Amino acid sequence: MITDIKKSDNELIHLFTSGNESALDSLLERYKDKLFNTILFIVKDKYHAEDISQDVFIKIIETLKSGKYKEEGKFLPWAMRIAHNLCVDYFRKLKRFPFAKSSTDNEVLDTINCTEQNAEDKIINVQSVGKAKDLLEKLPEEQREVIILRHFANLSFKEIADMTGCSINTALGRMRYGLMNLRKLMTGK
Repeated sequence: MITDIKKSDNELIHLFTSGNESALDSLLERYKDKLFNTILFIVKDKYHAEDISQDVFIKIIETLKSGKYKEEGKFLPWAMRIAHNLCVDYFRKLKRFPFAKSSTDNEVLDTINCTEQNAEDKIINVQSVGKAKDLLEKLPEEQREVIILRHFANLSFKEIADMTGCSINTALGRMRYGLMNLRKLMTGK
């Protein structure tokens, strides 16, 4: 598996479709945290995020095994698009069955990796994440989505535009207005 680290996404996909199961493990290991954290930030529930993540992996595996994957060189944006669509499905189900409640809002803090921080740094980090999450919640959904995809999933504006079905300029505009609105919320002006 160590040699798989140096392989490109397309090489790992080709190895997997040729029967090398460990290639898929390497590929999913490469992106599982990024996918999970993005899903968690969108659905705000650790247990539902875990379920959706599993559904994303199942969909990825089924598509790769069936030979329907055609996104040469764009595995992560493709996987993020699957995750995004499954999150949308989750919210549609939630609207149809409103009795399904999320567990707790603080679980997003469980996923943050704090490496070698002292207690004060950890407290500041947790408080900052909590404030940022609260501020993001106050933004319109389209602005919040672009900010999450850009800053938490590290997607390009082209990838965000493709995923959300808007133009690059619209994605840029949503980011700009989202950041302006965040600044207003932070300063109170």
